[in-house]
Amino acid sequence: MKAAPFAYVRPADLDDVLDELSDGDGKVLAGGQSLVPVLAMRLGRPATLVDVTAVEELHGYGASAGGLRIGAAVRQRTVERSAEARAVPLLGLALPFVGHRELRSRGTVCGSLAHADPAAELPAVACCVGAKIEVAGPGGRRTLGAREFFVGAMTTAVTPEDVVVAAEFPVASPGEGFGFAEIARRHGDFALAGVATAVTVAEDGAVTDARLTGFGISDRPAFREVTDLVRAAADADDVERELRGGAAELAAELVDTGGDTHGSTGYRRRLFGVLAARELAKGLRRARGSRASGRP
Repeated sequence: MKAAPFAYVRPADLDDVLDELSDGDGKVLAGGQSLVPVLAMRLGRPATLVDVTAVEELHGYGASAGGLRIGAAVRQRTVERSAEARAVPLLGLALPFVGHRELRSRGTVCGSLAHADPAAELPAVACCVGAKIEVAGPGGRRTLGAREFFVGAMTTAVTPEDVVVAAEFPVASPGEGFGFAEIARRHGDFALAGVATAVTVAEDGAVTDARLTGFGISDRPAFREVTDLVRAAADADDVERELRGGAAELAAELVDTGGDTHGSTGYRRRLFGVLAARELAKGLRRARGSRASGRP
């Protein structure tokens, strides 16, 4: 199929972008790797595509004391290959799973967040680490936590008159460890089930915080605090095995997507349970190694 007719504009500043979106019938174009297929299948028919890649402010990228700030026009491949991204280890673990290298060369980090595909990796990362997403709209700018940003399948708290300006991911500290894994039919396909994990330990190695986010298993990233679960298993000889029972219970609670030709709900629950136990154990091991070395 081909896209329905649309107008195309490329404003040079953010105020002009907001003017073009003010009637609610425009759609933001940054990398286009999610939007263009939607247009081609006529699942979306915006009157105007508003290309934001000429807005210099949206290309800002870099780490600060607050976190790693990624502008809305920054490519995924830029982040994947940059030294700054090492400050957010979970991003480095997840980005190689996002599509293929060619897609990451055009696709943007913020575009993936705004698209809010339930099987996407970056929304899960954002929820797991507690990223902040800056949005500009007719009423000014506001900042949303990732866990309130995603409200359903392909649905966020952003209105048609808004534009995502940037996302800020907290940088890791010594004592934090992360895990990330997904199962897909082929590399680059949509995940049948996936998990992002983060574990924090104190100087004595005790678990002080643990959390995970599942993706491909519900209509949005499924976030849970699991500190008690990991703490109870932390001193076992085989932490992953000790976690499996609790992870299976989590899977029964969190995995609510319907079955399809690629896998039933029960199959996805088994996948998620195995991945959750494994990646929480990895996160704990890496957290203890990070604490011992004094490096994030």
